Amino acid sequence: MFDNIADLIDKIRLGEDSYLELKEVRFAGQKVSAPHRDSLADELAAFANSRGGVCVLGVDDAREVLGIPLARLDLVEDFVRHICMDNIIPPLTPIIERLTLPSTTGEQLPVLKLDVASSLFVHKSPGGYLHRVGSAKREMAPDYLARLFQQRSQARIIRFDEQPVPGALLDDLADELWQRFASPRIQDAREVLLDKLAMARPDVDGTIRPTIAGVLMASSDPRQWLPNAFIQAVAYRGTGVLPQRDAAYQLDAQDITGPLDAQVLAACHFVRKNMQVYASKDEGRHDLPQYDMTAVFEALVNAVAHRDYSIHGAKIRLRLFADRLELYSPGAIPNTMTVDSLPYRQAARNEAITSLLAKCQVPDTDKAITGRSAMMDKRGEGVQIILEQSEKLSGKRPVYRLVDDSELLLIIPAFIPPRVDE
Repeated sequence: MFDNIADLIDKIRLGEDSYLELKEVRFAGQKVSAPHRDSLADELAAFANSRGGVCVLGVDDAREVLGIPLARLDLVEDFVRHICMDNIIPPLTPIIERLTLPSTTGEQLPVLKLDVASSLFVHKSPGGYLHRVGSAKREMAPDYLARLFQQRSQARIIRFDEQPVPGALLDDLADELWQRFASPRIQDAREVLLDKLAMARPDVDGTIRPTIAGVLMASSDPRQWLPNAFIQAVAYRGTGVLPQRDAAYQLDAQDITGPLDAQVLAACHFVRKNMQVYASKDEGRHDLPQYDMTAVFEALVNAVAHRDYSIHGAKIRLRLFADRLELYSPGAIPNTMTVDSLPYRQAARNEAITSLLAKCQVPDTDKAITGRSAMMDKRGEGVQIILEQSEKLSGKRPVYRLVDDSELLLIIPAFIPPRVDE
């Protein structure tokens, strides 16, 4: 917002409004004494809860450019980052830009421009749930707050994955990633095709923007908009009980990013690389892996397809131990399903994502690993495959557990060959 310097200067001359906040910066020794941490947190959260805005640090309420000492820009930037992480729930990630603006004497002085986009979430700051009304911040009335929670899907309403992403542009979607969903027989314009696929939707101001599904399936790194849309994979030595799961006992670790289908395949490679493969001499030598890779593939597809992306700060966690694989997926089980009914019923939390995954083909180089030609089977047999093929290999049935009504845990026992003396 106000990306042109001349536009920003003109805006400052007009003074604060719904989209602009000005703050003088003062110091006490090596610390920032003004603005107050809570006050700045309230201003930034109010912008995020409204339609976004810009806060300029180094300009006072009288619209005079006072600047920030060049040697203290790092200190002020760290001050802002800590406020966004520690004083706002869920945390904010504004764009922080260093600029020079002319003072009344014509001297170019350093300032910090904090560009806050309208958020997908509702943010709480020390002053409560605030929004911007003109040049002031106000606490939201209970009915207004309830509507905002519903609109932004923190209440887990249906079709969160079809919501437009504030600040995202259609050009943020990689051509090679969204074009793979296009039919060669239909010559739709980009906007039309993406709308049909639920990968783009009009924002409140009418701008066509990528949806949650769009950035998850067609951007090179969805974390730009959804910081926890990745798989955190860790392989441990031992069973994770004794010794504890600290870094000293990690064998391998990887944050797996990219479009969702690429995340699934990379996670499969992580499991394949870190699991044990035993050799059997019964009826000729053949390999016996710890895990059935088709079952692992199905589990990972289900995790990225059905996790609750509206839960801020939660990521998919993949854990490998000597005797089991654990897969944690954020979100409770959708609709009226239970852990026991998972093998027999279907319910899609993210219909746009599941539809796109069903259209994704597994690359030829990975078909031998996954045992599948498409990323997702519309027949809904994934859970049965996970349970049956894992039990066939290890002799133990996988277990699903709901953790605190906010996370689904899948435990797949590893195949462990019998000891020679048994």
